[in-house]
Amino acid sequence: MATATISSMLLSSDDPKRLARWYAAVFEAEIQTDPDAPGYEIMELDGFHIMFDQRDDVSGRNVGGARQILNVEVDDPVATAARIDASGAEWISPLEDKGGGSYFGTLTDPDGNWLQIVRISDELEAQMSAPTSAYSSFAVCDLDAAATFYRDVLGMRVLRLEMGVLGVRINRTTTVLVYPKPDHRPAGFTVLNIPVPDLEQAVDDLVARGVEFLRYDHFEHDERGIARGGDDGPDLAWFADPSGNVLALQQK
Repeated sequence: MATATISSMLLSSDDPKRLARWYAAVFEAEIQTDPDAPGYEIMELDGFHIMFDQRDDVSGRNVGGARQILNVEVDDPVATAARIDASGAEWISPLEDKGGGSYFGTLTDPDGNWLQIVRISDELEAQMSAPTSAYSSFAVCDLDAAATFYRDVLGMRVLRLEMGVLGVRINRTTTVLVYPKPDHRPAGFTVLNIPVPDLEQAVDDLVARGVEFLRYDHFEHDERGIARGGDDGPDLAWFADPSGNVLALQQK
């Protein structure tokens, strides 16, 4: 049976570059230009693409914005709302703390399109996070230490799931299960690869948080501990979690 996946959205505008840069500023994202479609501006939000273009049959403000609302889940709704305020955007329903860590707010972008920023509480998110497709898992010797590391050091969302396991949310479509194993022994391989847009900056950020990067004899590492792949593969930098599981940062 075929599976359909919603992967992108197109926003047409009299000034697509201006609109794209507004979204990029609000969500701290990067804008890309498709070399095969130079009229498009493209922004990626956690695997979902918003494309901006100009069309002859679309002009002026969107006067029917309520008919379709773009929902964007954000890690820090208060900071996102501050950037929205700084942009001068109009709130339809200002950001509201619904309690328990859930937030909702609705506004219009510069073209009148309706946009809703959302943050679901960890408790509700955990209830909604039952796997529906293949997923990976690995063991740790101390679940609390792992939760602290993946949340506070790596900045990932960590959910307490049923049966005493953690759901480490890598992005909106990928959650890795982490389970306790008292006699855990680290694997002799990398258990999780994390692509990042700026490897050097990511390494520096983790070093500042106390992470030590690993060096392997069969790789040449630079002063940061990065192994340059060159023509043979991506640049990589390895480190371990508190249980000794090896993780890798990978240049996108």
